[in-house]
Amino acid sequence: FSHADIFNRFYNANGKIASDKYIFPYPDNKFDLIILTSVFTHLLPKDMEHYLSEISRTLKQDGRCLITYFLLNEESRRLFEERPQEFKFIHGEGVYRTVDPLVPESAISFDETYIRDLFVKYNLTIKEPIHYGSWCGRDTYLSGQDIIIAYKNSKKS
Repeated sequence: FSHADIFNRFYNANGKIASDKYIFPYPDNKFDLIILTSVFTHLLPKDMEHYLSEISRTLKQDGRCLITYFLLNEESRRLFEERPQEFKFIHGEGVYRTVDPLVPESAISFDETYIRDLFVKYNLTIKEPIHYGSWCGRDTYLSGQDIIIAYKNSKKS
């Protein structure tokens, strides 16, 4: 276990290290499994993308990762319109939305297509299906957040 003093407006406003500059203190191809629960739901796009690149760097070939998200797609957007929501992702632009424009890291959702494109960019393949969560009002779900399980491709394409 390593502790890093990373800046996050919601969790660590006095942190000394910018998320998008933090290099995981591990060698390339070190881990068989990397798990992040409720991490990417609190990182802005550039920070989340940097972490995803570090995950790809430190994950062994054919290694697995499990990462949770709030994914915006046709279903979650429709449910926003139809049902009352605990999380109101109405602020932000482009590929993400947040519940609080002043402290966006309090809860962040990402466009699913953007996330899928990043996995390809960083040589990770999503093991379908994505396990969608209850966060947006789904009746059928595995967890509160959406779960992506992926593996690092054997060869760079």
